[in-house]
Amino acid sequence: MISGSKGQKAVRACKIRLLNLGPAKHEESADSECFRIAGAVLQRSNSRISNEGQNTFCPSYHITDYAGVKMQSNDAQNTAINHMDGPMLVLAGPGSGKTTVITRRVKHLIEQGVNPMNILVITFTKAAAQEMQERFYALMENGMGRNVTFGTFHAVFFTILKHAYNLSASNIIKEEERYSIVKAAVSRHELDIEDEREFVGNVLGEIGRVKSDRIAIENYYSTNCPTDVFRSIYDEYMTKLKNSRKIDFEDMLCYTYELLTARKDILAAWQGKFKYILIDEFQDINKIQYDTVRLLAAPENNLFIVGDDDQSIYGFRGSKPDIMLNFEKDYRNAVRVLLDINYRSEPEIVKAAADVIRFNNKRYKKVIKTNKNGGGAVVVKQTKDFIDEYAGVCEQIKELVHNEKKSYSDIAVLYRTSAGIGSLVRRLMENGIPFQIRDKLPDMFEHWIAKDIFAYIRLAVGTANRADFISVCNKPKRYIGRDYLTDEEIDLDKLCTYYEDKQWMVERIRKLKDDLAMVAKLNPYAAVNYIRRGIGYDEYISEYAINHHIQADELFDVLNDIHESAREYNTFAEWDAAVSEYRQRVHEVPDKSVPRVILTTMHSSKGLEFDIVFIIDANEGVCPHKKAILDEDIEEERRMFYVAMTRAKSRLYIYSACEKYNKMLDVSRFLIESGLYMPAKSKYNAKAPVSGGLTSERSGYRWNRSGTNYSG
Repeated sequence: MISGSKGQKAVRACKIRLLNLGPAKHEESADSECFRIAGAVLQRSNSRISNEGQNTFCPSYHITDYAGVKMQSNDAQNTAINHMDGPMLVLAGPGSGKTTVITRRVKHLIEQGVNPMNILVITFTKAAAQEMQERFYALMENGMGRNVTFGTFHAVFFTILKHAYNLSASNIIKEEERYSIVKAAVSRHELDIEDEREFVGNVLGEIGRVKSDRIAIENYYSTNCPTDVFRSIYDEYMTKLKNSRKIDFEDMLCYTYELLTARKDILAAWQGKFKYILIDEFQDINKIQYDTVRLLAAPENNLFIVGDDDQSIYGFRGSKPDIMLNFEKDYRNAVRVLLDINYRSEPEIVKAAADVIRFNNKRYKKVIKTNKNGGGAVVVKQTKDFIDEYAGVCEQIKELVHNEKKSYSDIAVLYRTSAGIGSLVRRLMENGIPFQIRDKLPDMFEHWIAKDIFAYIRLAVGTANRADFISVCNKPKRYIGRDYLTDEEIDLDKLCTYYEDKQWMVERIRKLKDDLAMVAKLNPYAAVNYIRRGIGYDEYISEYAINHHIQADELFDVLNDIHESAREYNTFAEWDAAVSEYRQRVHEVPDKSVPRVILTTMHSSKGLEFDIVFIIDANEGVCPHKKAILDEDIEEERRMFYVAMTRAKSRLYIYSACEKYNKMLDVSRFLIESGLYMPAKSKYNAKAPVSGGLTSERSGYRWNRSGTNYSG
C-alpha cells in the first residue's frame, strides 16, 4: 500500500487528477473503498479440490461445430480447456472453435475450485462479450458461474475508474458532444475545407491516436491540418473535457493505466479480484491495453490469450501482431497450443488461404487443417472492366439462388473499402437482389463534389440560385467576389455590368453562361463530362488536392462514381429519381425477415462466416490498398485478404477487373504470388517461402481471362 506523502504525490502525478477527474471522495475514503472491494473479492477459494496438483485426468468435452453438430474435442482444444495456472498462448486458426474453448475453460476453472468472481473474460466488442456470456451460461447448470465477469476493455477499465473516482455513465462524453467541441474549435481557424464533417472526423481520429499512443502533443505532427492548428484544437478539446468532468473512450484506457501505476493499493485490489484473465481476439490488442492487462495479471500471471496473428488487421487502431508474437518473450514460461483444425471451410478454401498468407514473414508458422471432406470451390474471375465485374457478381448470385436453390442470406460480398461501392449497390438494385449493408455506407451524393456537380446542373436547367452559384462560381477559379452576389437569384448579365471595367472578368462570366447553356442541352452523363472537361472541374480537383496535401485519386474516385451513376439516364429528372431511390435504399432499415445478401468491408467481416463469399476488386491499389507502401503495411493487407477468404464455408469467388474509368488495373499480387492467378510474366511470381510445413509449390489453380471456373 502507498501511504503518506508518497501516496499523495503519486496520486497528484496521475493525469486523471490533473484533468479534474480526481476522486469525489477523500483519499482516505477511496482507500477504504478499495479495501472494501478487495475484502469482497479476495475470498477466492485458493483450495481447489483436495487432490489439486495431482490432476492429470483431462476430461473429453464435446465441442459444437458451426453446423450445430456435436463432435469430440481434439487434443489441442483439450490442452487449452484444461490449462490451469500460468500464462498460455492459444493460436486459434479460422473456424477452430476458439469461443467454445474459452467458455469451456472458464467452466473447467470453476469445476476445479476457482471462485467465479475471480475470472475475467475480455472481448473487443459488446456483442462478442454478450455472445460469449450467453454461450457460457448455456454450459452451466443451476445458474453457476453467474459471477464471472464478461466485458470489453473499455467496460472493464471504466469499472475500475468508476470505483476509484466515483464516475458514472454521465461522465462519458457522447460522440455528438465530441464532434461539437472540435467543430467549434475548427470554426475559429480560417481553414479552407470543403467537407466539414469529414475533416472534423479526421481530427477526432488524430486526437484519439495521440492519447492512446501516449504521444506528447508537442511531439505530434498533424496529417490533416497545420500542426499548430491541430495542437490548438487538441488543447481546446482537452480543456472542454476537463471543465465538464468528461472522459472519452481513449481516456478510459490511458487513465486506467495511469491510475494503476500511481496507486499500488488500488492495483493490488483489482489483482486480487481478477485472478484469471482470458482475452479473446488477442491479435487486436494495442499497447496501452496490453500494458494495463499485464499489470492486472501480475504477479500470478494467469493470463490466457486466444487469437490468430494472421488475422491482425486493425493497425489503424494501434494493434500490432508484434504484441502477440512477443508474448512468449514477455512470459518465458508461457505454454503455446495451436488450434489447427478449421471446422468452417472446405479444404479447397483452407488451402487457397494458406497459399496467400504464407508470404507474410512476421507470423507464427502454422499448418491449418480441416475436418471437411472436400467439394468446395475457389473460383477466380477477371472481367473487362468494373461494370462487367459487378454485373458478373449479380448474375452469379442469381444463378446460385435460382438454379442451386441457395438463400440470399447464405451469400456475402466483401470489399476492401466502402468507397466506390455505390456502383455495386445500384447494380444489385437493378437486378432485384435484396441486400443489407452491414457497415455505414458513405453516401457519395452527400459528398461536396456531388453537391458541386448538382449545383452546376441546377444552375443550367433551373434558376440561378445564390447558394448554388456561390458554391461553384470559383470552381475553377474565376475570381468572382461575393460582394456583388447579394440577390437570391443571380443574373449573369447583371453581374457582367459589375465587372465592366475588367474585360477579362466579363469574358469569364460570359463563358460560364455559355457553359451552363451547353450543360442544359446534354443528357446527364454527357453533362457531367462537360462540367469536368469543358468547364474545367477536373483541373479544380487536381489543384484542390495539391493545395490540401491529399491524394487526388481519392477525390477523382468520388467524381468518377458520381459520373458513372448518370450513364444510363436520358434526362436529369430520371437521374434525380434514381439518386433518390438509391439514397433511400442505402439508409433504410432492412426487414430482418427477408433473406438478403450481406455487403460488408473486409474489416467488418472478421468474426463472421457465410456459406458463399464474393471478394470483389481484387486489384493492385485496392487489395493491397494504394496507401500500403511499407512491408508491414503490405503484410497487414495480406492478412486482411486472408480474413476475407476464410469467411467462406463452401465456395469462394474472387473477382478482379482489367479496367476502371479508362485506367488499366493490375490483378492483386496476392492472387499472383499464391498461384490463384497465373499470368505469363509477373514481378510477383517469385518462389514462395516455405513456412509451417507448406511447400512452395503452386496451388494448382488454373486460369483463363474469360472467367471460366476452375478449382484446384
